[in-house]
Amino acid sequence: MAQTRRPKSVIDSLGEEIVRIVTPVSICMFMVVVLVSTLNTGSSSSASSFNSIATIAYNETTSDSFWEKLKGALFNSLIFVAAITLATFVLVLLFYLRCTHFLKLYMGFSSFLVLGFMGGEIALFFIGDFNIPIDSITFFVILFNFASVGVLAVFMSKMAIFVTQGYLVVIGVLVAYWFTLLPEWTTWVLLVALALYDLAAVLLPVGPLKILVELAISRDEDIPALVYEARPVTNHDSGSRNGVVRNRVWRERSSVGNGSDDNLNSGTNSNLSLDSDSVVDSNLTRGTVNSIGSDHSDRILIGAEQGQVLERVAELSAPLIDHRTSDQLHRQENSASRENLLLEGIGLGSTGAIKLGLGDFIFYSVLVGRAAMYDFMTVYACYLAIIAGLGVTLMLLAFYQKALPALPVSIALGVLFYFLTRLLLEVFVVQCSLNLVMF
Repeated sequence: MAQTRRPKSVIDSLGEEIVRIVTPVSICMFMVVVLVSTLNTGSSSSASSFNSIATIAYNETTSDSFWEKLKGALFNSLIFVAAITLATFVLVLLFYLRCTHFLKLYMGFSSFLVLGFMGGEIALFFIGDFNIPIDSITFFVILFNFASVGVLAVFMSKMAIFVTQGYLVVIGVLVAYWFTLLPEWTTWVLLVALALYDLAAVLLPVGPLKILVELAISRDEDIPALVYEARPVTNHDSGSRNGVVRNRVWRERSSVGNGSDDNLNSGTNSNLSLDSDSVVDSNLTRGTVNSIGSDHSDRILIGAEQGQVLERVAELSAPLIDHRTSDQLHRQENSASRENLLLEGIGLGSTGAIKLGLGDFIFYSVLVGRAAMYDFMTVYACYLAIIAGLGVTLMLLAFYQKALPALPVSIALGVLFYFLTRLLLEVFVVQCSLNLVMF
């Protein structure tokens, strides 16, 4: 008798998943470190800090006492987090009112400002520091084209995925560099405050990010935001039947306990899950007619989600849930669903790719960029801590099978390793070098 096999967990491809997320994050952090090391010198025109909402309550000076710096940094962070919270709730409200087109236009305009103005000013820093010969007309034409293509690649049109990913990384680098110009105390307190905000916004029932994600999933829509999507990991194993590639796809699990059609179609008590191998594999235990019909429907459904039309089918005609006439079949299907349909991670798109918000890119890079202002030893320590935190977060996603924020673990480890390296490890290494113990 054929037994129902468990689907592959995200742990089976976790190494590849981590590489596809760690690579762009590492590139973003590396570029910010290069910018900080190149431009933030004593003679650079960009070394001075800039005024923003993060410094509206207090502007740090070297003559201030410890408590003044700490109190001012706390006020700055509180105001900044409050502004972000308000903006996120406004985003949720507009998305709830289906103002998606307006949100996309706003996000596109914001991206154009980041690429055009922030990127242009950084380009001017490079031109001034390295005496690059270029006239103003050529500079503005290149800058306008660069920003316009970036907006089109991210929001307005379908381009090659590496172009979209590249522009998202560039936007993260530009914003992160400007955040590194904030005062030191404000930067560190702000990173901790944002990690706590991320924790609350994603996990609390009234958290704005949790509400936004659940609303998007219930409508089967993409969130109009700056989100990096890695290339999906596709398993071409022997378990795939008839050449159908199985992807992890968001689904709503049917209610368990009653075999009626109303319960099967009800969404009030349903939980988020993924349509995986078990949908096809569970058909092996059913009758011949039902198995063939269900397998055919699943293949049509998966093909439509991949943008393909299988077996000359012009439209999606397969129902999400087959209506069974036998109570025994209902109980078997619900039992298989409870055992096999698993939520494998946060931010999975219809192709099974992991999505990571661009804010995570930015604040990882801000931490490493701030460390680069002190010493490269702290850069190495913070980088390893952030990558370790990101790996731990992905492992927790696979273990707990629920949405988890990406900032808290990485930021906590990064901040901890920064101060441990600066206060303890550097002193130890310097003493070893002076006493010829370490070369």
